[in-house]
Amino acid sequence: MIELKVRRFGNSLGVVLPKEAVARLHTQEGAALYLTEAPDGGYRIVPHDPGFAEKMAKAEDIIDRYRNTLHALAK
Repeated sequence: MIELKVRRFGNSLGVVLPKEAVARLHTQEGAALYLTEAPDGGYRIVPHDPGFAEKMAKAEDIIDRYRNTLHALAK
């Protein structure tokens, strides 16, 4: 467990991630992190958009159904 302290940044509140947390999240300055609800009612910070996999599955379905059309449009 890593303790984070809430600090004021201008008119906002934020937390500073220690080097160990940055390394485990494989993130860097300016990268997006996502605060998601955990099944136990708490929160998790993750380095990827949790809805991205669902969006990609829909895109792949469209690509599969309209492969010939997309191929023709790409010419």
